[in-house]
Amino acid sequence: MKKELLFAVLCLTWTLAGAADFDGSKSLICATMEAHDCDAGETCTRVLPDNLGLPQFIRIDFAKQAIVGPKRTTPIKSMERSPDQVLLQGTELGFAWTLAIESATGRLNASFVNAENAVAVFGACTPQ
Repeated sequence: MKKELLFAVLCLTWTLAGAADFDGSKSLICATMEAHDCDAGETCTRVLPDNLGLPQFIRIDFAKQAIVGPKRTTPIKSMERSPDQVLLQGTELGFAWTLAIESATGRLNASFVNAENAVAVFGACTPQ
């Protein structure tokens, strides 16, 4: 009985510690892995993010309210935290963007939209 209780406590502690990594309190390094480029009335095209000029890695600096890439830094204009996710929004180079980071796993979903098209990006984050 003591072993089961100890195991349950350790699992709960690990889960809570892991969730804290993605709650917006620690800087993150995120990798973009897959993208879908979409134009109205057409089937979206699956591409590598690099083919669209997106960086392979970005750093999310919550303390400075910024997304830092290899070529530029973009301010985070809006951030909303909930138990399940952290939502970030901003604008860059004529696009509005939204990043959603799952609090439990660090999974990243992002969208970039302008008047001409939309891009959906999928990736993962890890604490820095």
